[in-house]
Amino acid sequence: MLIVADENIPLLDAFFQGFGEIRRVPGRSIDRATVEQADVLLVRSVTNVNRALLEGSKVRFVGTCTIGTDHLDLDYFAQAGITWSSAPGCNARGVVDYVLGSLLTLAEIEGVALAERTYGVVGAGEVGARLVKVLKGLGWHVLVCDPPRQAAEGGDYASLEQVIAQCDVISLHTPLSTSGEQSTWHLFDRQRLQQLKPGAWLINASRGPVVDNAALRDVLLEREDLQAVLDVWEGEPSVDIALAELCVIATPHIAGYSLDGKQRGTAQIYQAFCQFIDQAASVTLDQLLPAPWLAQVHVNASSDPAWALAMLCRGVYDPRRDDADFRRSLVVSGAEQRAAFDLLRKHYPERREIDGLQVRIDGESPQLKQIVTALGAQLI
Repeated sequence: MLIVADENIPLLDAFFQGFGEIRRVPGRSIDRATVEQADVLLVRSVTNVNRALLEGSKVRFVGTCTIGTDHLDLDYFAQAGITWSSAPGCNARGVVDYVLGSLLTLAEIEGVALAERTYGVVGAGEVGARLVKVLKGLGWHVLVCDPPRQAAEGGDYASLEQVIAQCDVISLHTPLSTSGEQSTWHLFDRQRLQQLKPGAWLINASRGPVVDNAALRDVLLEREDLQAVLDVWEGEPSVDIALAELCVIATPHIAGYSLDGKQRGTAQIYQAFCQFIDQAASVTLDQLLPAPWLAQVHVNASSDPAWALAMLCRGVYDPRRDDADFRRSLVVSGAEQRAAFDLLRKHYPERREIDGLQVRIDGESPQLKQIVTALGAQLI
């Protein structure tokens, strides 16, 4: 069996070496010749897998180590009898940590209290729903917008117009859909961007084209009251450098790049592949994940709650480090900039997740207990 895999997928040998030959290839270089003799194809979001790539090949299983599937032609898979699997929720916690870290930075710059803001979460899938749970757990006011879920389930959802009109912070977590009534391509176009509340913050850690990047650049130039955080970009790995310079935080599509999330994605497609070949899974992620470098924190019950929130979040992850690295890469342009974008992702440093942190509160503090519980850390 030949397994062709994106070279940046972690733990390939640990999970797949017993099944056959593993051929590692840069994700953006996977082409028809690469997959022609492959039985299995394992990718990330940088590889578009469709008829043009797979027709005439031996591929019968496609696994993507990502939540999103907009890079997979699922209709063609069904026609061709190709089994596929994604990794829903694998990096959701990492994205939530990224958003929390970004909020802390924005609050410092603006001199505002996060608890006094109104939050809008657009897209209530794996990532969005988890973010909503954390924000509400902290006692913050949250509006949730997800038209497809509202149509399917009903429930207490806000319209996009309500979110834009009422929310001080809008965080985007929608899949990318380019057609139909629920298209999210340029969901935030010039008109909607101009309608944002005075002093609003916009965070996009979903897909680049959900926001019209050219329009956002122009609106940020016109309205100095707005703040933006972008982890995803139209035309990646190409980046609108002028737009990046206007963002408070700009990063190279790494919001979900925790070690736990990346390895969890591989584990999920491994489990799906085992089901595909009707074989029991013999390897678990728990056997492979190393212990976090920061495993336990003690907090005094008299600590200021806002300080404690910042300390716990930033002790695990602070996106300002990634922002600084990314900005250094933007001194070049063209092919060099695109290569630098991919290198930052390929050589991304180890980062863990807040829910792996153990916290002991020395003394009695209901507020601190609420914060720790909301973050998903473990009270000890």
